[in-house]
Amino acid sequence: MQLMPGISRTATTCVLLCVLVCAPVFAQTPEVGRQDQTDVLRVFTELVQTDVMVFDKEGHFIEGLKKEDFELRIDGQSKPIDFFERIIAGSANEESQLAAARGSSRRNNNPDTPAPVPLDRGRPIFFYIDDLHMDLASLNAAKKTVSDFVDKQMAQNDEVAISSSSGQIGFLQQLTDNKAVLHAALERLKFRPYSVRDIDRPPMTEYQALQIERYDHDVAEYFIEQTIAQNTGMTRESADAEVRGRARTMLQQAEVVTMATISGLDGLIRSANKLAGRKLVFLISGGFFLNPQASSMSRVQRITSLAARNGVVIYSIDARGLATGLPDAANERAFDITGRLERSAMGEMTASQDAMNALARDTGGKPTFNTNALGVGLTKALKETSAYYLLAWKPEGETQHASKFHRIEVKVIGRPQLVVQVKRGYFDVEPEPTVAKSSKPKQPDANKPSEPNKPADSDLRQKLGGTFPERAIPVSLNLTYLNTSDRGWLLTTMMEVPSAFLTFEQVGGKQVAAVEVAGVFFNDRGQSGGSFTKNIMLEAQPDYVSGRGSVRYSFPLFLQPGMYQVRVAARDPKTNRIGGAHDWIEIPNLKPTQLGISSVMIGVRPSSAVNSSSESSQTMASSLEVNIGHRFQRDSNLRFAIFVYNAAAAPAPDSKPDLALQLLMVRDDQPVVTTPLKKISTDGIADLSRIPYAGEVPLAGLPAGRYLLKVSVIDRISKQSASQETRFEIE
Repeated sequence: MQLMPGISRTATTCVLLCVLVCAPVFAQTPEVGRQDQTDVLRVFTELVQTDVMVFDKEGHFIEGLKKEDFELRIDGQSKPIDFFERIIAGSANEESQLAAARGSSRRNNNPDTPAPVPLDRGRPIFFYIDDLHMDLASLNAAKKTVSDFVDKQMAQNDEVAISSSSGQIGFLQQLTDNKAVLHAALERLKFRPYSVRDIDRPPMTEYQALQIERYDHDVAEYFIEQTIAQNTGMTRESADAEVRGRARTMLQQAEVVTMATISGLDGLIRSANKLAGRKLVFLISGGFFLNPQASSMSRVQRITSLAARNGVVIYSIDARGLATGLPDAANERAFDITGRLERSAMGEMTASQDAMNALARDTGGKPTFNTNALGVGLTKALKETSAYYLLAWKPEGETQHASKFHRIEVKVIGRPQLVVQVKRGYFDVEPEPTVAKSSKPKQPDANKPSEPNKPADSDLRQKLGGTFPERAIPVSLNLTYLNTSDRGWLLTTMMEVPSAFLTFEQVGGKQVAAVEVAGVFFNDRGQSGGSFTKNIMLEAQPDYVSGRGSVRYSFPLFLQPGMYQVRVAARDPKTNRIGGAHDWIEIPNLKPTQLGISSVMIGVRPSSAVNSSSESSQTMASSLEVNIGHRFQRDSNLRFAIFVYNAAAAPAPDSKPDLALQLLMVRDDQPVVTTPLKKISTDGIADLSRIPYAGEVPLAGLPAGRYLLKVSVIDRISKQSASQETRFEIE
């Protein structure tokens, strides 16, 4: 059966024959950037909240604490705690618990429209790699640490994003559970030498320039003496002015780089505001200095306030590893026989860690400094932040136009030996981001993904360019690829919109509803190619009006091998509610003799199908009804289908492939179902280069939750193996 673009009132049928469409040609465009967020903390109509972690001296989380056990102080004044609850990070109820603590639950104005069910997405984890302040060894250590985390510690339901201060990662710096995307993001990080130097003699380091700016007598005196010695006849006043001017110029150069680092972190935390629950950010850097005379110092305090508002905890990691505290021998330094410079340099390492230390401790996290075991810091952070207590209180009615920073203090009454980690404070009204203002018309954002020609209604297309999809309407997205004999790789995009979120009205004596759907395809550089838009009109059907039905739309597209992101969105034109979904898929570049398999297509047995144990895998594949949302009932059967490519043939006279298949089902990173190897029959298959196989797994007896299904195929003749994974949920 062919899969054509269009609406289906029943489940979409699996693709076995292919539709011919034109492959897209990608145009060059800049890479994706961050969204601009300008919302402020509404502390005058809602509760203010903070998360608190309590540990004993051995670092174990203290369970069983109650509201009465805590003392809360704001700006030194005792405050009553109006809301208290223990929360598991990444749990299904975390979003609703946080909404309750705010005193508002994102209520829907239409009582007939159900609220979107919070997705049990696991924990959102961000790695912000400050590659602008790293040497080659530090960058390699950071990349290895993050790579090991992705391979060994990333949980089944976690979503991870990797971004950098230089912007090298570009379009790939997005939150995803796709490990191939994360490894590709790490591969884009290349060493960029960082050095604030000038050509004057004796050589001056950035830290020495900072000490001169801070009126350090020993350092300033050394450079003044050397300047006079090299310039016969120069007065002390002139030498002093030259040294301080030289230091100021170096600090201005350093401030540009430091502000790039801080601005990138600021943007990351602002964009995370759209995500529910608490977010964990790992700041990995080689250290940088803050100049008290520059704006970077105030920006650090602003970031801690943003983190408090947006539920972000920062853990800082120094990528330089174990430090001796001695000056770096790799860089040329001035020689001082008096030892003044050497004494002054003893605090350089600590000074370069001050900003990282403040960002961590003021947001409720911890720094990991002076150790080569960088991964230990990640492990401890994940363990520490797995559970927390949520406290909320009513703010004072300060002037709404003020921008006062409020200090938060929390302690456990009568137990001073316990360690309490809490955010240090927040602004009642958040200051605007520090950006250069211009009277010129706003230019297009060079960091956003390129867009195809916009339709007349560009609102939906604009939402497709956002960092995170809209959630007002829950949209399901299913991506599958398979190989065709004449056109190569076919990617089929299927989306589903529940009718319960659409507005039905009386038109011409009938109940009708409208929905606009759109989708855009991007490659890994953010270059756009194929796209689709469709206005769909629905006439009332019993399932639609009752809210049990859904609108399904499919779009096939031929693509070259590579990594792609598909973004889809749906809009109810009556209410202007918009929902969307993003997903990545990697189409392999198989060699002629390389074993490969298609995407795993999962669904259910059609209601008209006969339940027969003798049903062949080819018959199962042809009758598979794809489950777009990947949600199954506990008493149902999960039916899956794949195609196996490039299977080796046995020597004559048999000349048939010898393939075996195995299934693995995982829940909470633990295997729950493992099947024995089963031979794949090739009887009656004409094209042995594309061998279909389908099977069925009963779900009865399995608990509700999110699962990962891994399908592995072994070629016993060529001694190769291939596997594919997909996710599903049992309700």
